[in-house]
Amino acid sequence: MSRTKALLSTLAVLAASLVGVTAASTLVAAPAHADECYSWSRTLSSGATGDDVAQLQVRVAGWAGYGVNMAIDGSYGPQTVTAVRNFQAAYGLGADGVAGAQTYAKIYELQDADCTPAHFSYAEVDGGCGQGGYSGGSVSEATVKENLKRAMWRAEALRQRMGNVPLTVTSGFRSQACDRQVGGSGTGQHTYGTAIDLVGASFCGLAQNARYNGFGGIFGPGYPGHDDHVHVDVRAGRSWSAPSCGVSRNAPERAVIEP
Repeated sequence: MSRTKALLSTLAVLAASLVGVTAASTLVAAPAHADECYSWSRTLSSGATGDDVAQLQVRVAGWAGYGVNMAIDGSYGPQTVTAVRNFQAAYGLGADGVAGAQTYAKIYELQDADCTPAHFSYAEVDGGCGQGGYSGGSVSEATVKENLKRAMWRAEALRQRMGNVPLTVTSGFRSQACDRQVGGSGTGQHTYGTAIDLVGASFCGLAQNARYNGFGGIFGPGYPGHDDHVHVDVRAGRSWSAPSCGVSRNAPERAVIEP
């Protein structure tokens, strides 16, 4: 082999080695942010089942459409397809209803290490009445935290729907004792961790837009004690009442008020 050919062969081997090192480094580094919370390892579409589907549903349930309180059941059915498609459209992605790399990348961008959404946190929604924590409610602490996470992801969808307007939680989880202390029944939605009270935008805008973001319970202006905030919760079924805003369980869909 000539000296020139030998030199070219050596350079080729070195270049291939560098490419291999770079590729390996990229493969190791890429999922680091996602691994702080939860990572998806496969593309998901209609007909898929499993815990990874349920994890996806928690994050997109706020996009299932008007009056739809989507079940977190680990089954990728028509509601999940719609929710993923609407999530994708809301964030400028290709809206095909299939959860793949781009969809996951956006979720990773939105979620914090504890799996809460970027604009809400457990610190905002833990025990009221100065108690802190998640004990003393109507369900276990673990269930309270899971319910709060689901409510916060739907609030994140509401925030985005309203033009990314900042929203503030004024009340989240309450122990049964705290709920009674503030005039509640002691067994209301707040004691399950399923409810949060919001301010930060037009109250009627909040109540009307929330109908599209997976909330089974909405109470706002015109409902007793709710003229200074909007209560939303993720109960099954539908219980809506904000009479001053034209929001009720059986009211027809109407144009929403902007923030």
